[in-house]
Amino acid sequence: MLDAIGWAATAVFAASYLCKEPAMLRRLQAAAALLWILYGVILKAPPVIVANVIVAALAAWSSLRSEGVPREEEA
Repeated sequence: MLDAIGWAATAVFAASYLCKEPAMLRRLQAAAALLWILYGVILKAPPVIVANVIVAALAAWSSLRSEGVPREEEA
């Protein structure tokens, strides 16, 4: 199961680079970071947990922040 979580996190993170919308890219990166946090908790690996808490928080924050900003072509 542990390997499956790690591979799922890797797949979600890699898939985020295929997104055309920046907000969706950040949402997928946040989702991948949550999977990496779970992976780190199971492994009891604080560096994995802390690094991905930071990534998830920043990705979620920037995604939510960008939702209220009109795109250049819409302005």
